[in-house]
Amino acid sequence: MSTVPMEWAEKYRPKNLTDLAGHNSIVKELLKWAHDWERGVPKDKALILYGKPGVGKTSAAYALAYEMDWDVIELNASDQRTAGIIQKVAGSASKMGTFDGTTGRRLVMLDEADNLHGNYDRGGASAIINVIKTTSQPIILIANEFYDITPTLRMSCRPIQFKSISTTSMVTALKNICRNEGLMIGIGVIEKIVEGANGDLRSAINDLQAMAIGRHELEVDDMVTAPRDNKETVFRAMDVIFREQDLRSAQEAAWQLDESPEQLIHWIDENLPIGYTKDEDMAAGYFQLARADQFLGRVRRRQNYKLWRYAGLLMSGGVAAVKTQRYPGYKKYQSPQYFKKMGQTKAKRNIRDSLAGKIGEHFHVSSEYVRSNLLVFFKQMMKSSDHSAGLAAELKLNPDEIAFLLESKPSKKVEKIYQAAQQLIQDEVEHGIEMFGGFTHMKEGKEIKTEPDEIPINIEPEEPVGSSNEEEKNQSSLFDF
Repeated sequence: MSTVPMEWAEKYRPKNLTDLAGHNSIVKELLKWAHDWERGVPKDKALILYGKPGVGKTSAAYALAYEMDWDVIELNASDQRTAGIIQKVAGSASKMGTFDGTTGRRLVMLDEADNLHGNYDRGGASAIINVIKTTSQPIILIANEFYDITPTLRMSCRPIQFKSISTTSMVTALKNICRNEGLMIGIGVIEKIVEGANGDLRSAINDLQAMAIGRHELEVDDMVTAPRDNKETVFRAMDVIFREQDLRSAQEAAWQLDESPEQLIHWIDENLPIGYTKDEDMAAGYFQLARADQFLGRVRRRQNYKLWRYAGLLMSGGVAAVKTQRYPGYKKYQSPQYFKKMGQTKAKRNIRDSLAGKIGEHFHVSSEYVRSNLLVFFKQMMKSSDHSAGLAAELKLNPDEIAFLLESKPSKKVEKIYQAAQQLIQDEVEHGIEMFGGFTHMKEGKEIKTEPDEIPINIEPEEPVGSSNEEEKNQSSLFDF
C-alpha cells in the first residue's frame, strides 16, 4: 500500500450518530437533548461528555451537530482560553445566529475542559459558567476526567459518561476500515490490536494504520505494537531506560507508552534511585530529569505542547545515555508515590480550587494567584467571628469551603457560620443590604449601617435665631488659656 495522506482516525470519524460505535444509549440521550433545543431553551443548556481518551466524545459532538445541521464553534487546549477570549468567541457565538444568516442553532464546543488552568486560561472557568447562564445556543464540554473540572462548572452542566468501547464494536469498526482500504487481514490480527488498545478506538485505528503502511496484507507476525496503559509495559520501559545506554532505544520505549511526559517523569523520578546505584550516575540522571521538567514548565506556561518532545527525549534517552556503566540484575520498580498522594488529596484539592475560583472571580485575579498569595489571609478572616458569616455570604461558600478555610472538619461551628451566611444572603434579597462592608451586624432583624448618609458639601447649616451670641459666650478659644 502507498502512504496514506491523512490519519484514518480522522478519515473515518463518524459523520452520523448511527455510525458511533458502542454508545447506543448515549446516542438517544444526545438526540433528546438536541430536540429539546429545537423546541426552545431547555433546562440543561450545557452537557459535559467525559470518559477516557479515544472513546468517541468529540466524534459524538460533531456527529450530533452534523445530524442536527448545526454550525460548530470549538475552543480546545491549543487555544488561549482566558475569560476575555471565551467571552468574545463562545459568548458571542452563543447569542448570535448562524453563519449563513438563518436562525438555526450553532453548537459551542469546548474540548479538554478539565485542562483549564494556568495564566493562559485565567478566568476561563468563570467565563464559561457565565456563558452557560446566558446562552441561547447549545453548549458541549468535553473532558477526560470529570472531577478535574471545577465544581461550580460541573454543577452548571449535565454530565454524560462515555465508557470504554466494547471489544465487539471495536473489532467491527476496524474490519470496516480494512474493507474500505482494501487491506487483507489475517486471523487474530484485529483482535490482537483491540486487546492492546484497552477500549481506546482511536489508538486501535492508529495502530492499524501504522502497521498497514507499505503492506497489502497483515498477519499476526507483522504486529509490533505493545499493549497500552499497562503497568507491566511501564516497568518494561523503566528497564530499558535504566539498563540500556542507547538513547534511541530508551526514547522508543518511552514513545510506545500511552503515558504523557507529565506522567512519565514521575515514574522515572520514583525509580531512578532503584535503577542507578552509583552516585554520579544518579546525579547525572536527575540533572537530565530537571532539564526535562523545565520544558514541562514551559509547556504549562505557554500551552505549547510541541515542547513535550524535548521533555520526553531528556527524561528517557537523556537519563539512559548519562550512565557510566550497565546495571544488570532484577530491579523491583514501584508506582510513583506522587499519584497515590494526589489521589488521597483529590477531594481537598477540588475544594481548594473551587474556593480559589470564587475568590479570584470576586477580586479579578487568577486562581493560581489566590492559591499562592491570598488563601492564608482568607483563612485568618474566616477564623474571626466578626467577619466569618459576612465572608461566607459574600463569596457564597458551601460548608466544605468554610471548613477548608477554618482548617477543620465539618462541625457545628461550620454549620453555624453557613446558616448565618444563608440568612445574610436572604436578608440581602429582601432588604437590599450590602453584605460585605455595608453592615456590621444584624440585631433583632434590624439593619445597623456603618456608613452615614451622604451630606451635601459646601452648604452651611442654618443658625437658630438668637443662639449665636449665647454660644459664643459659652465657648472658649485657644487664646483663653
